[in-house]
Amino acid sequence: MGMNFTFQESSVLYGMLAESSTDVILKTDPKGFIVHATSAIADLGIRVPGSEAGREANALVGPHLLDLVAPEAKQQVARAHARAMAGEDIDWIEFPALGNDERRRWFEIRLRALLRHDGAPYGVLGVMRNVDELRSLSERLFTATYTDPLTGLTNRTAFISMLEHMMEAGIDGCLALFSIDFFRTINMQYGQSVGDEVLTVFSDLLREMLRTEDIISRIGSERFAVILPRVTAAEAEGICRRVVTTLAELKQKVGTSHFAMTASASVARIGTSLDSTIERAEMALFVAKAKGRNRLEMEKPVRLAVG
Repeated sequence: MGMNFTFQESSVLYGMLAESSTDVILKTDPKGFIVHATSAIADLGIRVPGSEAGREANALVGPHLLDLVAPEAKQQVARAHARAMAGEDIDWIEFPALGNDERRRWFEIRLRALLRHDGAPYGVLGVMRNVDELRSLSERLFTATYTDPLTGLTNRTAFISMLEHMMEAGIDGCLALFSIDFFRTINMQYGQSVGDEVLTVFSDLLREMLRTEDIISRIGSERFAVILPRVTAAEAEGICRRVVTTLAELKQKVGTSHFAMTASASVARIGTSLDSTIERAEMALFVAKAKGRNRLEMEKPVRLAVG
């Protein structure tokens, strides 16, 4: 049994459907119950409560549109359906659905109201498609672009973007820089695999000791940056000093050896200039290394010359 469309339904469908023959077309009543759906819906692998095995997909009558949607997205799709019934053109929205194998899959749907001759809505026409593969590709590209593959932390590109966003949003806070001491020597003496393990041990320590709202990035070979939102310089100093002290007190087992790891660190207030903020933190880190490493230095206050 195929789907029969009125002229108005066909007109709406023509405006919505252009790109793919694998799109699913479905029609709901005003309350959101599916009254018709094309057979392609059977290929989506969505678990539909109450639908019997072998039942023709285009004969689906009774399941609600929200039965196709994972619990966390039901409210979003319900609002979209209500807005479509109110006459809004709902462009593509993404939502997760539970598959027959219990795995979440991602779909997008576009909704338009179906109107009687007097203009009163009597249902909604939807076009739905699977975007799981595209979303997975997008997430992989995002991860490759903005994530350090060794530590799983965000990389320098992401760090710069997040720091810029924080400045533009007017969120105050501090920037901390950490550098593992004598990292090149560790690499030469123990090998790169041990050096990689040192990096992961330190990144795990940062995750454990810093606050959930702090943003940790690996920005260079042995260098890490931490954005600490909404903290004073004194608070940031206390947080970061504990990291430096704790690391020095722990004898880490890396590879087949136990040896002490230390780090130098710096803290600077986040200002209105990206370059200035990073430069002040870099200068304080240089001072920490010059004073013997395994220490934290705060940025030096700028003293204006008196004329």
